Amino acid sequence: MQLPKPGDRVRLVAMPEDPDPIPLGEMGTVTDLRKHRSWDREWFQVDVTWDCGRQLMLAMPPDEVEVVGRGDTNR
Repeated sequence: MQLPKPGDRVRLVAMPEDPDPIPLGEMGTVTDLRKHRSWDREWFQVDVTWDCGRQLMLAMPPDEVEVVGRGDTNR
């Protein structure tokens, strides 16, 4: 899994479980990243401002993005 960082530009590859998903291929900018743990798994909440005007987080996994441009490398 390729994990994006705040400031990175990403392209959506998969959002299989969202009832109102962002269209596949949509571009956006990562604004925040948080690690979560439950008793059986670890996942990351990735907040994204999408170019289409929506703000919708990713749950990785199962959601997937491709990093197409690196943002602030000092973070």
